[in-house]
Amino acid sequence: MTETTPVACTLTPAGLAAQGERWHRLMARAMTERAEAPDGLRICFRPEAEEELCAMVAVETECCPWATWTVERDAGTIVLDVHSTAVGVATLAGMFAPASAG
Repeated sequence: MTETTPVACTLTPAGLAAQGERWHRLMARAMTERAEAPDGLRICFRPEAEEELCAMVAVETECCPWATWTVERDAGTIVLDVHSTAVGVATLAGMFAPASAG
């Protein structure tokens, strides 16, 4: 066993695609803010997204243990803080990249 957890997802290709689509739908429907940090991201959601967000973070915690996933309430907003190191930070930025303007 190595000292660091590799940046890899344990979901199947179909599972990864389904989880990615869930994130895209949730972010389009309920995301209110996205901010980058040196070690990850902070993404804020409307309160009605809390249950779905917690379920999705439970999946991420299992399949992507190279990142730390935290959901908290803050002033009427649900906040996802996700942190990692090195290449994990770039991976997170790509996973949660803002939708491109069309």
